[in-house]
Amino acid sequence: MSAGEYCNREVIIVEPAISVTEAAELMRHHHVGDLVVIEKAGEGTRPLGIVTDRDIVIEVMAQKIDPDSLTVKDIMSTDPVSVPETTSLLDTLELMKQHGIRRVLVVADDGSLQGLLSADDAIELIAEQLNDLTQLVNREITQEQKQHP
Repeated sequence: MSAGEYCNREVIIVEPAISVTEAAELMRHHHVGDLVVIEKAGEGTRPLGIVTDRDIVIEVMAQKIDPDSLTVKDIMSTDPVSVPETTSLLDTLELMKQHGIRRVLVVADDGSLQGLLSADDAIELIAEQLNDLTQLVNREITQEQKQHP
């Protein structure tokens, strides 16, 4: 299981110059809590940073700053943590734990953005795997009861 297999590839991207208000509107429209700030790089896009709904609340709203007066570049987290697509899911989760982050960018060998893996995505995946194991145990019990009534 690799980060590339399980990342969300439908990431909402923005350029650094959009206003914080526009960013919030995009988050609401797409029902997401983050936007990846990118720059064009050849055929693809290279991530510059990430801005989250929490960034908007903490950096803008809580300080009573006019969101139209700022761009996402002003509040984004720079140098986002990223992993190559081939990085194992467990290694990716360990990296997220080490950095204390809930999201990691997944990139190709050339550094172009391929997707985003969030803690929520990982929890959902692990829950599915645990459910599969539970079903396996239940089937085993059922088979044993049939064979040895």
